[in-house]
Amino acid sequence: MKTRTRIILLLVVLLLLGGFFYYRFYFVFGEGAKAGTMNYFVKKGYLFKTYEGRLIQNGIRTQTQGTIASNEFMFSVTDEKVAQQLNNNAGSYLELHYKEYLHTLPWRGVSVFVVDSIISAKPLSPVTP
Repeated sequence: MKTRTRIILLLVVLLLLGGFFYYRFYFVFGEGAKAGTMNYFVKKGYLFKTYEGRLIQNGIRTQTQGTIASNEFMFSVTDEKVAQQLNNNAGSYLELHYKEYLHTLPWRGVSVFVVDSIISAKPLSPVTP
């Protein structure tokens, strides 16, 4: 009887730990779209090479006078096809779909925002002085 109780207790603890791990690292907390001009996009890392990028958003305003809001959207990319599309559209006005996780994983990138698709990409027209 003691052995059976220990096995059930062990299974419950393992199930709770598995649920906690899933919630912390794989649960999609939010998802949405961001638009702007890509500032940089690189593949980097020591052990796990991941794609990291920064999108500069237009029209960010603050609610109160005298405060500064960040207009940069830092993101990671896990899909090789999406990364290639982003490389091909450098300097374009992009609309990106992303998923937000609660915490990062080394093989998923350094950002909690993971871009999974490109909604649209429009080349910027050159400005003539």
